[in-house]
Amino acid sequence: MSDLPNEWTETRKQAVVLARQRLAAQPIFLDTETTGVRSTAEIIEISLIDHTGEVLLDSLVRPRLPIPVAATQVHGIHDAMVATAPTWPELWPQVQALLAERTVGIYNVDFDLRLLKQTHQHYGLLWPDPTFHSFCIMQLYAQFYGEWDIHRNIWRWQSLEKAGHRFNIPLRNSHRAKDDAILARSVLHEIAKTEW
Repeated sequence: MSDLPNEWTETRKQAVVLARQRLAAQPIFLDTETTGVRSTAEIIEISLIDHTGEVLLDSLVRPRLPIPVAATQVHGIHDAMVATAPTWPELWPQVQALLAERTVGIYNVDFDLRLLKQTHQHYGLLWPDPTFHSFCIMQLYAQFYGEWDIHRNIWRWQSLEKAGHRFNIPLRNSHRAKDDAILARSVLHEIAKTEW
């Protein structure tokens, strides 16, 4: 926490207000699991949860190449699990329809958007002009948490698992798309209901 753990700073209040504004837009929540983090990585699981917590989409995705062992060790998804799953080009029209004209909350938006675009590129698909507005729950929680990163000159990012523990949310960061989208939704709700 910040140097003043018992006092609400203005930046924390702003984070709470912003979280309330985001929830007022009735966002959907997106999470993905991937074959890794490098430029060759692609999406192998995606989930979309609506503002009430209802699952809109929860699907494995069959990648072009085998899933690296290191990735499987993180999320537990292996090649046999995705063998009959739809490919990204087969699943994308459904994803695109659910995202259209929506506000989308993502824990670490930069990573997930990069992997959406990157997976598109691997299949030779053109990334469309975005028809949705995304926001980063991780950055919002970092501001709320209030630990300053002097080297990067931003609020220090905190893991989804750490955010869940901070609010005593009885959900674990499982590194599966549906569970983590639900957890990210819960973190945003907890920030929004904080009083000062």
